[in-house]
This record gives sequence, structure tokens and C-alpha cells, in this order.
Amino acid sequence: MSLWFSASAVAPELASAWGLSPTQTGLLTSAVQVGFVVGALLSAVLTLSDTVQPRYLFTASAFAGAGCTVVLASVVDSAFPAIVLRFLTGVALAGVYPPGMKVVAGWFREGRGLAIGTLIGALSVGSALPHLVRGVGGIGRPTLVLYTAAGLAALGGVLVLFVRPGPHQAPAAPFDPRAVRRILADRGTLLANLGYFGHMWELYAVWTWIPAFLAASFALSADPLATPQVAAVLAFGTIAVGGLGAFVAGVGADRFGRTTVTSASMLVSGTACLLAGLVFGSSLVVLAPFVLVWGFVIVADSAQFSAAVTELAEGSYVGSALTLQTALGFLLTTVSIQLVPRLVAVVGWQWAFAPLAVGPALGTLAMLRLRGRPEARKLAGGRG
Repeated sequence: MSLWFSASAVAPELASAWGLSPTQTGLLTSAVQVGFVVGALLSAVLTLSDTVQPRYLFTASAFAGAGCTVVLASVVDSAFPAIVLRFLTGVALAGVYPPGMKVVAGWFREGRGLAIGTLIGALSVGSALPHLVRGVGGIGRPTLVLYTAAGLAALGGVLVLFVRPGPHQAPAAPFDPRAVRRILADRGTLLANLGYFGHMWELYAVWTWIPAFLAASFALSADPLATPQVAAVLAFGTIAVGGLGAFVAGVGADRFGRTTVTSASMLVSGTACLLAGLVFGSSLVVLAPFVLVWGFVIVADSAQFSAAVTELAEGSYVGSALTLQTALGFLLTTVSIQLVPRLVAVVGWQWAFAPLAVGPALGTLAMLRLRGRPEARKLAGGRG
């Protein structure tokens, strides 16, 4: 997953070298989101995650995304081909993330929330890695960051080949064009998806723009430690700490219920959206703990929406249900990611994240509604 923010992490250097406008720079991330949506929707409609062995789909997709990133680093020097390659990278990642969840779900019935939470934790750390590479030697060296991300993606593609199908993985299912309609019509799955959509409205907009938020905040701070290198490492930490959050939430969700943990997580992260303006421009002593706590909770609940779908959806088409969930969720992120810079033009970075709180609020309502329905007995061994 290091491919996801590989170009975003070096966007300042690419914008300077290629003469990119702010809109073109933003599209380096948005194109990945759109590509992921297109790839995931195609995969869901064709039920690829359920008709192709997920580890083979994962490996082929990881190599395809790595190849696109190598081409971007080696031969591209303008906006249009870069955006196209980022789009294709997103298409490829649609064959990595959802099949990965299906592979993990196949190994666990009890403790599935923790298992998928660990996977989402890996996603968080992997997505953050380009910021770490930039912070420890990649500032001014965008090709180093891009090549490193591509290498890590290829390594992940090789490693997954050693993972055998688990005992709880449903056998390959025949192509069924009506599967998507049944998934969308199921009330419990729909409420879990609505919770996920509220969570996604906030998550990727914050992950995408937190480096710019930190840079703008550092520019107003008199703290001598407020340097570009520290900003890059803190951006890495804000995203990567979500790995620990996803693990802790997985333990909690298996013990106390998925609806409880997701609601609590969204309540805290949504509040952080509103409070971010109060710590803007503060010293590192104030700002760093705030964004690290925010990063911990903002993705903590993510895996539990997916775990809920594996427990609620039709068993033979769990892969397609997960792919559809992520496709629609990432489609929503293309709106919120583009919304943030427009808000910056009006209210500045200080309050640009505040409107994102709407998503967690609506997502919490959906999960509380699910908690009161009979389908909740299928979640977390009956814990809801």
C-alpha cells in the first residue's frame, strides 16, 4: 500500500519540477482514488474477488501498480501522463486491498475483527511509508521515494503467494450478475456500508492533506523543531499510528461489539476535526500529541466495517461485497479530498478540516441504528 501516497508525499518536488498547478497537484492523489473506484466497481460487477484466487489477484495487481510507479519515476515529467499513471495505480490497488481482506477473513471466524484490524493496521503503516522515506532522506529526491514504494509493493506481491487459502474461505463462486443487487438490498449490510461511508468522508481527506496542514501550522510556529523534515516524519507518524489504532480497535470490537467501537471511534475523530483549528500554529508539544491521537482513532474503526460485511453478506460473495463497499467509499473520498483545498481558500488551513466532521456524525447514527436491528446478532459473535 506504499504506492497510495507515493506521489502525494513528493508532490511539492514534483509540482516545482513540472510546474504543476494546485489542482494538478491534488489530482495526483485524487486520480488514485478514482482509479481505485473504477477498478473496484469492475471487480465487484465481474465478481473477480470471488472467481479468481485472491492471492493471485493480489500479486498481479501489486506488480501492476509497482510497474506504473516505476514508469512515473523514470520517464514522466508532466502532469497528464503522471495523472494517468496514478489512475492506473489506483485501478491496480483495487486488486490488492479487498482481496487481502478476503484472504485474512478466510483464516478466522472468531477474532475476525482483530485479524482484519491487523491488516488495516498494515495498510495504515504502508500508506504512510513514503512520508517516512521522504523525511529520512527523500526531501528533494522524489525518484528515491517513488522507487522505494514500487519495490515495497512488488515485495508484498511476492510474499502473499506464500499464504494458503484459509479454512473459512468460501470456494470460488460462479459469476452472478445479480450478486451486486442482492448485496445492495440487504438492510444490515447497507447500514454497515453507510457507517463506512461516513468514516471514509473524513479519513482520506485528512490523510491526504495532513502534511500540508502541518507545514502551514509549522510556518506560524516559533518552535525551532518545526522543520520540513520533522513535518514529514510527523505526517508519517499521524498515518502510521493508525496501525496501532486498528489493532486495538480489533481487540475491542471482538470483545465489546463492532457497532460500539466504530461509534466511539467516529465520535472522537469527528471531534478532532472540529478542534484541529484550536491547535493550529501551536508548538510541537501541543500539536504532535493531538495529531497522533487523531491518527490513532481516525482509522481504528475502518476494519470493523469490513469485518461486519464479512459477517452480514452472502458467504459466497463476501469478496464482491467488500470490493463494492470499498469502491463506493473511495468514490466519496474523491469529493472530500477536493473539498479541502477549496475550504482552505475560504477559511485557511486552520478550519479546513471542520466540515469533515459531518461524515463521522452520520456514520455513528448508521451504526447505532444497526445495533438496534436483529442483524446485529451476527456481528462479533452476537455482541453487535
